Amino acid sequence: CGRQPGSIVGVHVHCYPNLCPYLFFFHRQEIMKWNGWGYSDSRFFFNKKGQAEFTGRRYRLSGLIIPGLKDWFESTFGASLQHKTPATVSPILNSSAVQPPTLNEAFVEELKSTGIPLSHDAEDRVFRAHGHCLHEIFALREGKFGRVPDMVVWPNCHNDVVKIVELACKHNVCLIPYGGGTSVSSALECPPEETRSIVSLDTSQMNRILWIDEKNLTAHVEAGIVGQDLERLLNESGYCTGHEPDSMEFSSLGGWVATRASGMKKNVYGNIEDLVVHVKMVTPQGVIEKSCQGPRMSTGPDVHHFIMGSEGTLGVVTEVTMKIRPMPEYQKYGSVVFPNFEQGVACLREVARQRCAPASIRLMDNEQFKFGHALKPQVSSIFTSFLDGLKKFYITKFKGFDPNRLCVATLLFEGDREKVLQHEKQVYDIAAKFGGLAAGEDNGQRGYMLTFVIAYLRDLGMDYYVIGESFETSVPWDRVLDICRNVKARIIRECKDKGVQFSPLSTCRVTQTYDAGACVYFYFAFNYRGLSDPVHVYEQVEHAAREEILANGGSLSHHHGVGKLRKEWMRDTISKVGMGMLKSVKDYVDPNNIFGNRNLL
Repeated sequence: CGRQPGSIVGVHVHCYPNLCPYLFFFHRQEIMKWNGWGYSDSRFFFNKKGQAEFTGRRYRLSGLIIPGLKDWFESTFGASLQHKTPATVSPILNSSAVQPPTLNEAFVEELKSTGIPLSHDAEDRVFRAHGHCLHEIFALREGKFGRVPDMVVWPNCHNDVVKIVELACKHNVCLIPYGGGTSVSSALECPPEETRSIVSLDTSQMNRILWIDEKNLTAHVEAGIVGQDLERLLNESGYCTGHEPDSMEFSSLGGWVATRASGMKKNVYGNIEDLVVHVKMVTPQGVIEKSCQGPRMSTGPDVHHFIMGSEGTLGVVTEVTMKIRPMPEYQKYGSVVFPNFEQGVACLREVARQRCAPASIRLMDNEQFKFGHALKPQVSSIFTSFLDGLKKFYITKFKGFDPNRLCVATLLFEGDREKVLQHEKQVYDIAAKFGGLAAGEDNGQRGYMLTFVIAYLRDLGMDYYVIGESFETSVPWDRVLDICRNVKARIIRECKDKGVQFSPLSTCRVTQTYDAGACVYFYFAFNYRGLSDPVHVYEQVEHAAREEILANGGSLSHHHGVGKLRKEWMRDTISKVGMGMLKSVKDYVDPNNIFGNRNLL
């Protein structure tokens, strides 16, 4: 394909021929955990004094002491640093425990002749056999491996993908596309009943911006690029997409398209369906793409909407044209504390009604507020500590906020400086009408940045018999409070009924707002000491929570997708006729089920 990784070639931009983002080594496991979240050098741990620390140098929290985490952790879960799980977790994968590959020799020989890199090394295969559902990571930590891909291939461009798909069709090989590996819907798990050779098609080498069109403000990008590298490369030319999902460090553009992703700043920049102008996808029937780059077409049902959300069942997204914008001139964080969650939700509803939402506005409930507070790093100055105490006194004593009921919204404003300041005043004025008090820029920025380290906490929890997960939904405004209350209560009730001996953490936050509703994220975790099969109990509780969401008028998923984890509810979600339509598309595009991950259907 003739291009270097991580480069930009095209209209009115610099070329970066030698730039190779380190996330794109063939062997990602050299810098990332194979059995946990994120970078190998970044993790939470409790030191000899019982204080929490976060290792590495990649995040604002890295290298800092977090004095409040131990007390919060022990009091919330009934956990103890004396009760550590058996040391079954190894940083090194035991290759002998992995089933040997089932190779289609004719396919392998023809693929070798193309020069496309491939591997059937056990580490490469296991790394691409999973996403980040609890049951997947729990099994890996115990050294248990189910069905894994038999081989990994690394196409370097669209034409390589065409060759791979043609050979897979010729030799009846099963392909599973792999982007960033951040799925939380069991989408990457290999179907255990699949008897054909399974090949993981890793798009990570397709990581270039092919061109930037500065007149139309669009960029044509290969689908394997991950979010942090896409934004960094665009920033170097003065642009951004503004699409920032929580997983943007590791998730790929192709994965965003395949799951209908949403980002933290969607209020300004839109969800992925709002950003996509053109998509190219390779299917067993050939390449699907539109004939032009026009902003809108009235040519029957939009074929992009067959591609977006298809979750690797129809083909491989190889190239995407996206809207871009000049980098914002000014960025300002903020936060608001409310007397209770109800008034916080009412404020977000009014902000949405007036269509004046900042780039990001997220409301956390009281439990999550306490959790965030427990993650506050040690302050280096007595003066800062004094100011923090003063703020707490002002809010709880002088203003009378109950520390066990108050909640906090974090804000991010972006754009022209003058407009940002006007916008900020408008939002704070609305908040004041619902009892909200401005709580400072630092809290807003810290809350926003914590997004990227929270995922590392699950690995710490599992070291001490605590397991947890997050899941999301979208819901009309008039059901937000009901769904938050009822789902959290259902989780607590189900844990008790299933024999969980300690009170669980059951918490939520409102993360994205729309004219007609909002996205709600739920987090739950519990101490599983005394349970013989904790993962099974967890899955029963999560299943019940999803049933409660649907019973309260929530959607099956706002942006995580369906995968195999939630597909039992698909027929009720989109109707019998809707399922028939999806199956008809699958039968035409992929009659031999080459893309056989068995997601969605």
